[in-house]
Amino acid sequence: MKRVLLSLALFAMVGFAKAEIPMVNATCPGGIDVHADEGGPIYINGEEGKLKTLNENQYEATGGGITISLSIDRDGTPSVSYSSKDGANGVCEMTED
Repeated sequence: MKRVLLSLALFAMVGFAKAEIPMVNATCPGGIDVHADEGGPIYINGEEGKLKTLNENQYEATGGGITISLSIDRDGTPSVSYSSKDGANGVCEMTED
């Protein structure tokens, strides 16, 4: 019985380890500014994007013909890339703002 209770307690704690959107500031080619507060949402050029959660470490936000992809590495480091409806795409540079 103790084993079952211990297993349930550990399983419950693992559920709390889920990653969330970190605070992010990035600049993408073409003058695209990206900002996210911890926990979301993601803003594209100051406008809130429509957020889609792909999994606990990958998110997409769309708005104004731009799709922002936010990935979180195992060590918690975020990376941001973009694509636009005209076919432009690339990696965004993280900023300190």
